[in-house]
Amino acid sequence: MRELSDLSLWHSTMSDAEWGPAREPLAGDQQVDVAIVGAGYTGLWTAYYLLQRDPKLRIAILEGTSVGFGASGRNGGWCSPILPMGLDAMAAKSSRDGAIRLQTAMHETVREVGRVVQAEQIDCHFQQGGYLSLCRSEMQLQRESDHTKHQQSYGFTDADYRMLSRDEALEKCGATDVVGASFTPHCAVIHPARLARGLARVVERAGATIYEHSPVTSIKPHSVRTAAGTVTADFVVRATEAFTPAQRGMRRAVAPIYSLMIATEPLPKTFWDEARLHERSSFNDGRHMIIYGQRTADDRFAFGGRGARYHWGSKVRPEYDRNDGVHNVIHDTLRELFPGIGDAKITHRWGGAVAATRDWWCHAALDRATGIASAGGYLGDGVSTTNIAGRTLADLITKTDSDLVTLPWVGHQSRKWEPEPLRFIGINSIVRLPIGADRHEERKGKRSRWREAILAKLTGQ
Repeated sequence: MRELSDLSLWHSTMSDAEWGPAREPLAGDQQVDVAIVGAGYTGLWTAYYLLQRDPKLRIAILEGTSVGFGASGRNGGWCSPILPMGLDAMAAKSSRDGAIRLQTAMHETVREVGRVVQAEQIDCHFQQGGYLSLCRSEMQLQRESDHTKHQQSYGFTDADYRMLSRDEALEKCGATDVVGASFTPHCAVIHPARLARGLARVVERAGATIYEHSPVTSIKPHSVRTAAGTVTADFVVRATEAFTPAQRGMRRAVAPIYSLMIATEPLPKTFWDEARLHERSSFNDGRHMIIYGQRTADDRFAFGGRGARYHWGSKVRPEYDRNDGVHNVIHDTLRELFPGIGDAKITHRWGGAVAATRDWWCHAALDRATGIASAGGYLGDGVSTTNIAGRTLADLITKTDSDLVTLPWVGHQSRKWEPEPLRFIGINSIVRLPIGADRHEERKGKRSRWREAILAKLTGQ
């Protein structure tokens, strides 16, 4: 498994024991109760909670490469309450109460992940230090204040979302030009690959079988086919996220959008005395282009951002994981925020694809007639959302009556993306909009209202 250690910082900083032994591929036909396609977080959490509900279930997990190969092992390590769709979009689909219940469930999910990793002794560096959105201009401060007021208009309080003064913000994070921040305690940081590999060991101990290097060639009602054999099952769970377009008939279901990251070498105590982040709060700032960072348990910055282009035909390829131009911009942005890092070495550059649906909604669903369940469309916020997805799918499959199965994302169906070239033109235009909005603010000193309006319309925020 060590041949995958160059995938990311997270993969390279695991010991042989944390990697664990290689798993055998599927060899021949099998019959099980539940077949899960994909050994990322969605598949693993689903298996975990299914076996919590019924330890006798026969579960096979089929993985095309290895556990934690995709976004589950490469992400920014935010276990956050963020959903790709906004409160207004959720309320419009269901009700105000439905939106509040789903967002509250996400708050609880952060704690649930913490509970499980402690109970199962998964050392993934979980620390719930909250999430800071730094405001580094008056325009960002106004925008973030409006957003916080909007969240509180749904009944959430300062205990959930609040604005911080300049001094309060700088006490938590010593970035440059800070004039304030918004803060929520409902966020933790983790070591993503440790969580994926640790969770895999837990579900195997509970009775599930994971087959690595077993790419699925077709998913049909009650069956999953690979080159080495077919697995028949009462239920099939498609947990393929950004790799979904590779499945027959699913090319336009989601769009793989690339997010890229860098990591510094471990930084000295003198630096962290100024940069702070003593509670390891996850952080970004109020620019339109998505950036995200954390202070790792070994005192590095793990920092990333969007801006890489979408690739024709929803292709996902290893060569897309690195882009010198985008990685250099991410590095420059980190130095802008924390110039004290100086010439600190960048030890890792990596990336990967996240899945975006056409309407920016994620979902968890089960078609009982076909036995096919699915969850995904997390748009990069899957560390926690996969957990609530796993619990929800487990309840749907086992017919467990719970509040989770009544939440407004359950059963949601997003429309397909447009065919090429419209998909290519449209998505890459969306990728460029935040860049244009940020440049407008820098040059003109005022907000780009029309760009903000288009972004809000496209993303349902």
